[in-house]
Amino acid sequence: MSMEEKTSFESRLSRLQEIVEALEAGELTLEQSLELFEEGVKLSRQCTEMLEAAKKRVLTLIREAGGQFRLEMLEKELEE
Repeated sequence: MSMEEKTSFESRLSRLQEIVEALEAGELTLEQSLELFEEGVKLSRQCTEMLEAAKKRVLTLIREAGGQFRLEMLEKELEE
């Protein structure tokens, strides 16, 4: 597993927040801003992919009467 794959969602999100703050401060050169923006887009995509993967893990397959299957979110249980 590469170092990139070992990086957690939380650390990627934290880095993304740092990038946003640096860009909002407006004290970077154009080149620095572009580099950070590119890194931010990459991190944003990775975080989105990780969230989608987590969402799929939360879905459970429940067998209904008659052998039919349906997907149900566990979020109902979490709200209670």
